[in-house]
Amino acid sequence: MRRREFVRLIGGVAATWPLAVQAQQPVPPVVGLLRTTEAAAYIVAFRRGLSDSGYTDDSKVTLDIRVAEDKGDRLSDLAAELVRKQVAVIVSNTNATPYAISATKSIPIVFVTGTDPVTAGFVQNLNHPGGNVTGVSFITGALGSKRLEILHELVPKAETIALLVDPDYFRAEIELGELDKGGRALGQKLVIFKASTEQEIDAAFTAIAQAKLGAVLVGSGAFLTSRRRQVVQLAALHKIPAIYVTRLHTEAGGLMSYSASVTDAYRRAGVYAARILKGEKPGDLPVELPTKFELVINLKTAGTLGITVPTTLLTAADEVIE
Repeated sequence: MRRREFVRLIGGVAATWPLAVQAQQPVPPVVGLLRTTEAAAYIVAFRRGLSDSGYTDDSKVTLDIRVAEDKGDRLSDLAAELVRKQVAVIVSNTNATPYAISATKSIPIVFVTGTDPVTAGFVQNLNHPGGNVTGVSFITGALGSKRLEILHELVPKAETIALLVDPDYFRAEIELGELDKGGRALGQKLVIFKASTEQEIDAAFTAIAQAKLGAVLVGSGAFLTSRRRQVVQLAALHKIPAIYVTRLHTEAGGLMSYSASVTDAYRRAGVYAARILKGEKPGDLPVELPTKFELVINLKTAGTLGITVPTTLLTAADEVIE
């Protein structure tokens, strides 16, 4: 072989090396996040769980985030899109989970929910979920009685407390039953206001203010959480003390919240997704229950409302926003 031909041959082979190396690099798995509403803090927490488990960046795993923008009728199509894309894992919030379960019986699903997964029909058993579904529950609704107790401690002279609930939230009736039981235990009169649209939220607060009710407990569900800024602003406008279901509300200016840590639940969901990516089966992973609860109080809002927060609540608070 002539020297010139040899050099050309070697050069041609060398030119293909980068392509060959690139072809050998593994394609990172894709995790689909299916949500009713956007929540950047939860996605950050989920990524932290992945990172803690070794999936530190986009070269290790990529996220495909699908948000229904509070339009429940879009969830079915979004779930189907993730299935067609053949993502490695689907992570879903409460409202999105039934659509994910309907869309696939093979792709692993990790739910993050504030309700009882067995009652909701997500799994049949917490310890042994079976099938392709597992997840994390932060039991938001089940803490309603505790929230009512905290609110009663804040405004003990309030004769009547308003309950603002979303009637379309699938667990609304159960939550109302728990609150009714808690109210009777405290000897506290409760009045229910229902709202599933922005206009109904406005109307509810107008009615609460006109009735001069002493405080309001804002119920669970993705809709009321997604409208937290509207709810918080109306509570401030009408000078009504309120307690909420997540710290997102107090961070938005709400007076106080009590819940299991939702951000911690999403971090743990990230850990579960990582375990599944490494080969574990979702049906073998028990549903995780909350381990971290937090009372958050916004003292700035309390001052605006002219409320003195009892020392007992301040001492019990996990975080005080000043």
